Amino acid sequence: MAVSETTSERTAVASSVSSTKAAGFTVPSTKEIIITIDGPAGTGKSTVARRLAQRLGLDFLDTGAMYRAAAAIMIDREYGEDEIGELVSTVIGADLHFDWSQDPPTILAWDTPIDHRIRSDDVTKRVSFVATIPELRTHMVRKQRIIFAQHPRLVTEGRDQGSVAFPDAPVKFYLDADPRVRAERRIDQLGLGGDVSVEEMCDRILERDRIDSTRSDGPLVCPDDAIVIDTSSMSIDDVIDEMERVVRDRLDEL
Repeated sequence: MAVSETTSERTAVASSVSSTKAAGFTVPSTKEIIITIDGPAGTGKSTVARRLAQRLGLDFLDTGAMYRAAAAIMIDREYGEDEIGELVSTVIGADLHFDWSQDPPTILAWDTPIDHRIRSDDVTKRVSFVATIPELRTHMVRKQRIIFAQHPRLVTEGRDQGSVAFPDAPVKFYLDADPRVRAERRIDQLGLGGDVSVEEMCDRILERDRIDSTRSDGPLVCPDDAIVIDTSSMSIDDVIDEMERVVRDRLDEL
């Protein structure tokens, strides 16, 4: 099975959280640690990060949800690309945060859950632009560091977690995969089967890679000290097993 997760699989994962925690290695409850997982779209970051956090007994932060929430706000408030100041001010006022009582944590804006909105195709098309806004990225990184201060046992995934947000993280991963495989996963993740072709999604992903890698603020890069894992032909469990092994080894060194 490739590293992707359908709706039915997400339900199965949620129902088996307790057994997953029991079966795997758990980070000692007294140990504060942050594990970063970076990489381009469609590599399985969110799925793997959530499952790894469950297995290790840590909290999970989906930073991509924060940028998607900002993109949804931009669309729903009908801000143009020349209204950056207004958008950033509105996002700050929305006080994006997570409901940690949910699994995975639900993102809220103005204290209202918006998970149902952030995975829409229109948001997917605009999030790459939103993620290039330096003022917004500065705000998001500040929020992410506050979250870590509040949840000091954390697995966080995104595109700049190990390079910008948490450069001193003791364990860093970088996930990658073949672009076509990533396109297929993204279509499945967003429930776009039949609406978007693999070729079209592949083009979108490669364009997103280009934008993410060339932006001046917080570009997508592989940190020098990150463990690189190509997930193209790996199962979710295989990836998590490898990550768990690395975490075990690093904890022995800390």
